[in-house]
Amino acid sequence: MKQETAIFAAGCFWGVEYYLQKADGVIATTVGYTGGHVENPTYKQVCTGNTGHAEAVKVLFDPEKTNFETLCRLFFETHDPTQVNRQGPDIGIQYRSEIFYTNETQKEVAEKLIKMLKDKGHNVATELTPASTFWEAEGYHQDYYEHKGTLPYCHGYHKMF
Repeated sequence: MKQETAIFAAGCFWGVEYYLQKADGVIATTVGYTGGHVENPTYKQVCTGNTGHAEAVKVLFDPEKTNFETLCRLFFETHDPTQVNRQGPDIGIQYRSEIFYTNETQKEVAEKLIKMLKDKGHNVATELTPASTFWEAEGYHQDYYEHKGTLPYCHGYHKMF
């Protein structure tokens, strides 16, 4: 089976994972930390805002069943991409909106979608950054809402496209 990877940060990784793992064609999701300067950071370290990492979700998907653009649209429609370093009540650099692209095609798709949103009047703050080391978060963060049996508190679906 062919597989591709996408990495998204959009506030608390629990809510981001909740929506992305339900998308058709998604094989697996992993929450973790990326975009910072500390090796193998812990949740406690990332929460200080001093590591530079974002809480992020790595998505493994089947390109024969979905594509990066579909997942990227879902990313934008399940958080507020106009907020800077926050999402709902969660405030800090670790909660920024960012796409960590794995290739130039992903970057181009993200740029196209950001332009579409800006053309519609949205002041998109989402950053685009080449993917770097992704550090898997502690086990109790994985599939958080699936285990808890509740819904995300700062993410929801809002059609934007």
